[in-house]
Amino acid sequence: MSKTSKKTAAADRKARIEEMRRAEKARERRNRIITITISTVIVAGLISWGAYAINSANEKSDQKAAAAKKPVNGEKTWDAKKLGRNHVQGKVNYPMNPPVGGNHNPVWMTCNGNVYTKAIANENAVHSLEHGAVWITYNDKATDADTKTLADKATKTPYTLMSPDKTQSGTIMLSAWGHQLSVDKASDPRVEQFLTKYVQGPQTPEPGAACTGGLTAS
Repeated sequence: MSKTSKKTAAADRKARIEEMRRAEKARERRNRIITITISTVIVAGLISWGAYAINSANEKSDQKAAAAKKPVNGEKTWDAKKLGRNHVQGKVNYPMNPPVGGNHNPVWMTCNGNVYTKAIANENAVHSLEHGAVWITYNDKATDADTKTLADKATKTPYTLMSPDKTQSGTIMLSAWGHQLSVDKASDPRVEQFLTKYVQGPQTPEPGAACTGGLTAS
């Protein structure tokens, strides 16, 4: 091969190498652009999702706060400041039946989802209400199906107790400290609303106090 041919071949190789280098650099630039673009999209998506999650959580919190302030339709309320909270022995004459607060026995009724098949003492049950429990009572007008539904619900709900009360005016009544609701059927959606709002709710005089270790009866 002549010197001229060798120079030409070398120049061609050099040109091909340079072209390959330019092509490689171009690929690297494209890959960097693609990587940056994908990363930007992912970060933007995470930021958007995080903002949505925060907004959604705030909305739910606001809804719960609004629900906590809104009374359950049909419930009766009493001024909690006027309900006594002294520990006393013996019977107490309450102005409402079942009672929703007032002076009470030093021992609370165990209210960890307990279902009592016989009437219990008002004075012990009121102490349970002071601890944030909801007391479910029913009279002879309640059907067996309704009492079973209520019992199933109570046993799954800590800080509740249930017992019969033949002397009450309503078929089914739910009592919390200073609040009371009367319904005719266990399927009434207000039952769940009342439990959700008042089990360890904002009305509780002694939030966090025990509902276990109290008096029990059958």
